[in-house]
Amino acid sequence: MSKYYKSRSIKIESTGKKIELLIFQPTLNSKPKEKTPAILWIHGGGYITGMARMIYMSRAIDLVKKYGAVVVTPEYRLSNEAPYPAALEDCYAALKYLKEHCDELGANSSQIMVGGESAGGGLTASLCMYARDKDEVKISFQMPLYPMIDNLDTESSKDNHAPVWNTKLNHFGWKKYLGDLYGKDVPPYAAAARQTGYSNLPPAYTFVGDIEPFYCETLTYIDNLKSAGIEAKVDVYPNCFHAFDMLTPFRKVSKEAIAKFEKEYLNACEKYYAEQKDHSKT
Repeated sequence: MSKYYKSRSIKIESTGKKIELLIFQPTLNSKPKEKTPAILWIHGGGYITGMARMIYMSRAIDLVKKYGAVVVTPEYRLSNEAPYPAALEDCYAALKYLKEHCDELGANSSQIMVGGESAGGGLTASLCMYARDKDEVKISFQMPLYPMIDNLDTESSKDNHAPVWNTKLNHFGWKKYLGDLYGKDVPPYAAAARQTGYSNLPPAYTFVGDIEPFYCETLTYIDNLKSAGIEAKVDVYPNCFHAFDMLTPFRKVSKEAIAKFEKEYLNACEKYYAEQKDHSKT
């Protein structure tokens, strides 16, 4: 039991299955609801592995402990159990739960944020597009960290032999996630890099290492947001491999990346709001 937060697990309905949600609420330095963001955090693992409890080594847990955010993380279906669109549907079910329960969680429904690492970053980007198009949940800010968003080879993802994640693993991950869609035209809800319309997406912050496979697609995503008039930033860390901040948090460069991420998060808390629509009146 942490002195900084309380946590619990619940089950919610998704499409054709109940999924687990882990919920984290601060216990120290609690802020009033209107000052407390609600964050959906999505774990990584190339769509093929990983679990919600990876949150304990992620950037999100400190947002609860240090800054008093409410965080929900879903145990979405991995591609070995069900390929696309299962993971996206599970994340969207979690997003709707978060919107509908902000009051009881003590969070501000006008500051619903979404973030995640790697495949979780890819799901973050796709989820923001999906939510924009369905127009049921407004997302104020997105944090797709070194996201896995391009199912096609880029200059940095082809012939990449960096530690942790490489070209061979990337091809395998996409093949398992896309299933029968692999090698075909895919929608942006499956691979966010296939998006052609970036208007009205949430502001974004991310960071990435320049030797990892997702370097180019991360920069392209931010450029596309900025070209559409969306406020978006990326920090690049030289000679850093995939998920360096999670795997080597003791390194100076990791501490720098973590500090900058938290600074950008706090800036977003002050700057970005997205009021929810009252669908009962429509």
